[in-house]
Amino acid sequence: MTKKLYMLIFIIFMALVLQGPACGEQSEQKTQNQDTEKTVKKPAKKVRKALSARKKSSAKVSSVRQKEKMPKKSGTAGVPALVTELRHWSNPDYTRIAITLDREAQFAFHRLPQNREQNIPPRLYIDIDKAKIAPGVNDIRIGDGLLKTARIGQYRPDTVRVVLDLDSMKDYKIFTFSEPFRIIIDARGERQTEISRGKEASISPLPTIPAIKPAPLEEKTKEGVRPAIGKIRRIVVDAGHGGHDPGAQGAGGTREKDVVLQIALRLAHRLKEGLGLDIVLTRSTDVFLELQERTAIANKVGADLFVSIHANASLNRNSAGIETYYLNLAKTEKVAQLAAKENGTSLEKVSLLQAVLFDLMANYKLNDSAHLAEDVQKAVYHKVSARYAGVKNLGVKQGPFYVLVGATMPSILVETAFVSNDREEARLNDPNYQECTAEGIFDGIREYIVSLK
Repeated sequence: MTKKLYMLIFIIFMALVLQGPACGEQSEQKTQNQDTEKTVKKPAKKVRKALSARKKSSAKVSSVRQKEKMPKKSGTAGVPALVTELRHWSNPDYTRIAITLDREAQFAFHRLPQNREQNIPPRLYIDIDKAKIAPGVNDIRIGDGLLKTARIGQYRPDTVRVVLDLDSMKDYKIFTFSEPFRIIIDARGERQTEISRGKEASISPLPTIPAIKPAPLEEKTKEGVRPAIGKIRRIVVDAGHGGHDPGAQGAGGTREKDVVLQIALRLAHRLKEGLGLDIVLTRSTDVFLELQERTAIANKVGADLFVSIHANASLNRNSAGIETYYLNLAKTEKVAQLAAKENGTSLEKVSLLQAVLFDLMANYKLNDSAHLAEDVQKAVYHKVSARYAGVKNLGVKQGPFYVLVGATMPSILVETAFVSNDREEARLNDPNYQECTAEGIFDGIREYIVSLK
């Protein structure tokens, strides 16, 4: 009995001895974990600051080398992107190259100086990672004084290289559009006024518009504008959307692309007859144009102003009114949402565009565009509200619209009314309202031109 008691005491004692260190280790481990958590929290703040600083610095596009990182779409990991098109628009002082892919891809670009010993011209090249070339995509000859050629090839099994052979390029910008994913290269040289405004910039006759008796032009139009005609000689009028892109649609079936085309045609006739200017329409029929093509047309023909006509939309069917935009960062969530709608993309892509806008704004006519937007907004609201009840003046705003990116002249986007509002949808279909809106935009452009004297 005594032996059993001693054995029991011994077993209990050993158990306590063995358990003690285990508890001590657990306590020490807990203390270490707490210390570790403290040490982790401090670097986390530094990491967040570093990431924030990196994001800010990455907004600046390097003129020598830049790596663009794009989020991968689900279900496409490991699948190479396909380069589906290589296009260009050019004149002797401006060239835009557009590389279209079927999905987002990372890319880097580099500029190489001239190699006189080997008689190799200066080059700018873009390497697109994890990409292949689609059949039918070939080199393009340019020869516009800025770029000689744009060559494309499968540099490596997983890398597509696009090489631009330079001639007299002074500066360039590289940025991206979405849906579809496009890499845009805007090259610029010294502005050659005589050439860029010469015969090669063909001006097509304005198409006819539905018959309506327009309001008589005021006498001050012809008298007041002529002295400033040397500064503003050519205007590009852009009817938003078109073709397979209907734009916003109203409850009654009204399509934005149809009504804004009618307003654009009426505006073009007014400008031609009232100011005697060269007027270029980006589209005069129901055709589709990519957004990068619209400002490329304006740059190519050496336009002095670019005016894009649109009709607004909102999930709130009570939203109504007129507003005018010029290119800048979105100041509110509503502006970002509108930019996403007009860009045909998502809010996420709008944020990506805003990240590169800081650099793009360097050559943009920001103050002139704001001035033009103010004059047009004031005149359109005055004209329309004088004839129609309940018109709201939503004012001048700024936003990151693809259609304005890269324009080398004052550029604005006019939201003429809300197609999502029942009353304004009906007005947009009325030829008299279309004419009235065109008159208002005309008045605003005229005031802007007169102010340049």
